[in-house]
Amino acid sequence: MNYLSVENIAKSYGERVLFTNISFGINEGQKVGFVAKNGTGKTSLLNILAGTDTPDEGNVVYRKNLTTSFLDQEPNLDAQLTIEETIFSSENETLDIIKRYEAALENPEDAEAYQKAFEEMDAAQAWDFETQYKQILFQLKLEKLDQKVSSLSGGQKKRLALANMLLQKPDFIIMDEPTNHLDLDMIEWLEEYFRKENFTIFMVTHDRYFLERVCNEIVELDEGQLYTYKGNYSYYLDKKDARLALEDTNTEKAKQLFKKELDWMRRQPKARTTKSKSRIDDFHEIKDRASKRRKDHQIQLEINMERLGSKMVELHNISKSFEDKTLFENFDYNFNKGERAGIIGKNGTGKSTFLNILTGKLQPDTGKVIVGETIKFGYYTQLGITVKPGQKVIDVIREFGDYIPLKKGRQISAQQLLERFLFDRKKQYDFVEKLSGGEKKRLYLCTVLIQNPNFLILDEPTNDLDIVTLNVLESFLLDFPGCLLVVSHDRYFMDKIVDHLFVFSGNETIDNFPGNYSDYRAYESSAATSEPNKETPKTGKQDWKEESTGTKLSYTEQKEYQKLEKEIVKLEKEKEKVQQKFLEEMTGEEIDQTSLELKTITYKIEAKTERWFELMEKMEA
Repeated sequence: MNYLSVENIAKSYGERVLFTNISFGINEGQKVGFVAKNGTGKTSLLNILAGTDTPDEGNVVYRKNLTTSFLDQEPNLDAQLTIEETIFSSENETLDIIKRYEAALENPEDAEAYQKAFEEMDAAQAWDFETQYKQILFQLKLEKLDQKVSSLSGGQKKRLALANMLLQKPDFIIMDEPTNHLDLDMIEWLEEYFRKENFTIFMVTHDRYFLERVCNEIVELDEGQLYTYKGNYSYYLDKKDARLALEDTNTEKAKQLFKKELDWMRRQPKARTTKSKSRIDDFHEIKDRASKRRKDHQIQLEINMERLGSKMVELHNISKSFEDKTLFENFDYNFNKGERAGIIGKNGTGKSTFLNILTGKLQPDTGKVIVGETIKFGYYTQLGITVKPGQKVIDVIREFGDYIPLKKGRQISAQQLLERFLFDRKKQYDFVEKLSGGEKKRLYLCTVLIQNPNFLILDEPTNDLDIVTLNVLESFLLDFPGCLLVVSHDRYFMDKIVDHLFVFSGNETIDNFPGNYSDYRAYESSAATSEPNKETPKTGKQDWKEESTGTKLSYTEQKEYQKLEKEIVKLEKEKEKVQQKFLEEMTGEEIDQTSLELKTITYKIEAKTERWFELMEKMEA
């Protein structure tokens, strides 16, 4: 059943053309992920579908009586209402049914009205509405129902709007970055919720695991053309690779034909006949095809890095509390050269506070932070770039100089640097306030990296970046020789980038886990199903990486313990090499083969790690 048809729509802002002649349809049950580069009109298209904006040309035709809901990046909520009042003031058909039922109860003499209201309650399954909305609010950490909207953070407002949308149970859902401001547990819950519920969805998200596990179709806007892929994110990558290979082949054939036609064109007299005029028109079409160049500019992040000394950053017994809430207590850690750590934890457990203490923006209540003399922080915060009125893109970079140093003694101009960050010469003279959200984040990332940091701290760097930029950023971070500390709810990004995790568990401790996010989830799952007497006992500062100085292992077991440590390190390096293969162009068969190889290595790591834990527990006993 067709829900909506988009017919030849176009949208421009002044001279800037976002898209033209876009047409597609959405049918019942489709869960569509929309993929496009920053600044190409993703949010504009969502606004047009939601009816909050209109196309310059074309039409959007909805099926009659279709109920829709739009989750915007910046929800418009009544600041004077409480969380519970917001739920009950929304345009929710179930609430209308409940009101009619309550009115029928007040007039028991009208048996017909009561029977109709009773049947409506049954049909809408409205009897459990209170339980449903409280369960959803609980999952989204909105349990203070009497809290005013005006006192909520931006993330809490986004989660309240999400809860409202889910409770309305519309026929068709439109979402702009639904996983922003959600912690990892919330994202996985939402993922499972959408997989189970029969929603029809059209969404923009940078979360590639979310695209992989929720969507059954990917629509891509590329070079002004719309491409549809009837599958999830992995299927999209495979088929896009095949499409690009075919385009390259066709362009090469067009080049050969172009050379022949060019010779004919040069021999043409000025006075042309009608017959030859037709062929000249064909020639120009061939020239367009032959001259076509893919604009897949990749950001070449090769900024020079300040030299690292022997001392990185040392944390000695740091603690931090706000009012009566202790975030973490007596945490010790020394960073090593080239370390790549991720930070995960629920919202409000102190992740951003920890980064601010590390960089000296905030002081710990107890303990001290010692920063090496050669350390130069590059801190990418969630606040983003500070936009000055009337400032142009090129002016932002020139604040750091007209020339930027690169590796091996080379340098490039500010204009050349911006081009490498996908800002062409025309875009460089746009006003910063006119950039899209993703373009502002890309510009902000550029300003952080050009300052030559050797200790890079990224707080939610993937928000609002398109997938192309994410892939390039990941490639750079994999090669970055300095220290790296990342807070992100993007599981795909974390799996690719980090070697170990600081887990903010919310019980005043920071646990150090030796692996990426998927490793951690696998470990948590196995721990939850293991027997109680086999669980690793928790201490105030649990660190899976620390070696115990205990004894009571046999000579053979001591040798095995040492051997396992070396083998696990070796396997982790092999795993990283295999993961980097996914950055290269591969056929579907190669993807399958590489995935199997990665799965085998991961299984070996898990088995050896489990045995390592057994021996470590025996040492500590």
